[in-house]
Amino acid sequence: QVQLVESGGGLVQAGGSLRLSCVVSGRTFSPYTMGWFRQAPGKERDFVATINQSGGTTEYADSVKGRFTISRDNTKNTVYLQMNNLKPKDAAGYYCAAPSRRYYQISTRPYEYTHWGQGTQVTVSS
Repeated sequence: QVQLVESGGGLVQAGGSLRLSCVVSGRTFSPYTMGWFRQAPGKERDFVATINQSGGTTEYADSVKGRFTISRDNTKNTVYLQMNNLKPKDAAGYYCAAPSRRYYQISTRPYEYTHWGQGTQVTVSS
């Protein structure tokens, strides 16, 4: 059974940084693209960032470009989201996600991801 476990969320002041981690277990990690999404209360789940199998291709939501960086360590079955210069509008539950198919293209669409973590909360104070 595939499991995704996020960590690293918390409370930070505006302008601060956090690094989220997502550890994947239950299957080989390296052949799968990975994504990060976020969801604020009462809102839809939005795309944040995605990364391909090797880590050589990434894509970001316009709202986080230049501030967030997605990366992965295939030796540790882990994908990261480095978040810098955080703003109050970044506050949300952050979720990592993985598709069911190997060597799938990167995607910004939540419905193309099959497996999801339980989320980690990010709160940004102004």
